Amino acid sequence: MKKITSRENATFKQLRLLAESSRERRKQGKTLLDGIHLISAWFAHFGPPELLIVSESGAQEAEISEFLAQQPRALPQVFGDALFREVSPVTTPTGILALIAIPRSPPAAGMSGSSCVLLDAIQDAGNLGSILRSAAAAGISDIFLGAGCAQAWSPRVLRAAMGAHFELRIHEHADLGQVIDHFGGISVSTRLDAAASIFDLDLSGPVAWLFGNEGQGLTPDTASLTTHAVCIPMPGKAESLNVAAATSICLFEEVRQKMVN
Repeated sequence: MKKITSRENATFKQLRLLAESSRERRKQGKTLLDGIHLISAWFAHFGPPELLIVSESGAQEAEISEFLAQQPRALPQVFGDALFREVSPVTTPTGILALIAIPRSPPAAGMSGSSCVLLDAIQDAGNLGSILRSAAAAGISDIFLGAGCAQAWSPRVLRAAMGAHFELRIHEHADLGQVIDHFGGISVSTRLDAAASIFDLDLSGPVAWLFGNEGQGLTPDTASLTTHAVCIPMPGKAESLNVAAATSICLFEEVRQKMVN
């Protein structure tokens, strides 16, 4: 395994930029995966990444060394622990990283038979990752990120989604109004002041779900894009739900109805 010890190394410089800069990730069309779980999921879906990187101490860990032994085609570069900490996108490095090219989603055509999720200005990486994870678990295939959303393929979102990215078609910088206009089913937004309950809406057909910003929710103009507005009944004293929690409730109410029907 090739060992990297210098900060002047071109790979080190590239990895540090990708770890720190969303602009650089967009420019290169690449990102970093951190940890055995994510990297194993990538191997299962796409095969070897462009590059594997391990820290000196990580290479000695049983889980990482066993994983590397199972992947003879992927020859990792070894970084000294200090250098590895500088390129790791997390506070506590796991000891293994992968450099990948961000998959390109195909055009979202012919979606009339499938439900989808549309996100408007979801800014928190943890929320976005949780939404992606719930969507994948609920059998959703297409996710559309409108203006103001966090970068879907940032290392923090990837960690929060726990591999859900690889089960989804993620469309960033989407025109949400256009997606809804071309959608063949109903479109639904959640609002605290909506008269109808999510549990009373017929979700047996395809649904385009629209969810908004953590603090402000959907603007009136954006909410008006949907054919239905619903609330999630909250008999407790909380004023609102976290957007990731609200998304899960809605998606799995759709799952429940489709299972019953």
